[in-house]
Amino acid sequence: MSVKMKIEGAGDIERALAALPRGTAKGVMRRAMKKSLKPVAQMAEAASPFTVAVTSKLTARQKREARQDRGRSKVVLYVGPVDAAGDGEPHAHLYEFGTGIRVQSSTGRSTGRMAARPFLRPAWDANQALMLATLKREVWGEIERAVERARRKAARAGR
Repeated sequence: MSVKMKIEGAGDIERALAALPRGTAKGVMRRAMKKSLKPVAQMAEAASPFTVAVTSKLTARQKREARQDRGRSKVVLYVGPVDAAGDGEPHAHLYEFGTGIRVQSSTGRSTGRMAARPFLRPAWDANQALMLATLKREVWGEIERAVERARRKAARAGR
């Protein structure tokens, strides 16, 4: 599941981020997004047998499909099930969306069906408003910290 969001009325944040160097601005957004997406991951993990994480790591197939999400000034994070190594959990979509009746082609034996047990979508829906409020607060906090770090660095260089 991929959901794109555009926050309207965030011109002040955009201007403040544009004033920072691109690498610093991306780091600010990445840290703020991780903090704001953490409640979604925690709620999804509580409702499923999988470990759910906020990550930028994708499988090769997912990278191909998400190629348009990449860019020099874009920050993209994903919330989803991961295994112990941090790689994608290959069967999580079957748990989330369920399956139809499965029949083995070689033997004709039916292996049944699996009912859908959604865990990511309900977590996203329940935390969306909180996530946006947290994102706004965290971005401003991160911008202020980045500006303060830059000020201290300039003061050290000016000695």
